[in-house]
Amino acid sequence: MVTEEQIQDWADEAESGYDVDELRRRGRGRPGRGAEPMQVVAVRLTTEELASLDAAAAKNDMSRSEAIRAALARLGA
Repeated sequence: MVTEEQIQDWADEAESGYDVDELRRRGRGRPGRGAEPMQVVAVRLTTEELASLDAAAAKNDMSRSEAIRAALARLGA
């Protein structure tokens, strides 16, 4: 839930102006993982497979994507 105080803080920030050079430096979208563009691949998993994936990711302090990439790296090694 957004509070009135948060809205006022955002309004005050906007009224004071933004550093355009800083905004341009940050760029848009997710940060890249390498020099080459990446592709999104859709995979269908059962409820059990997804639960197993999430458990393994949590155990290793990883996101789902990181766990999948690690598994693929081990499979290709």
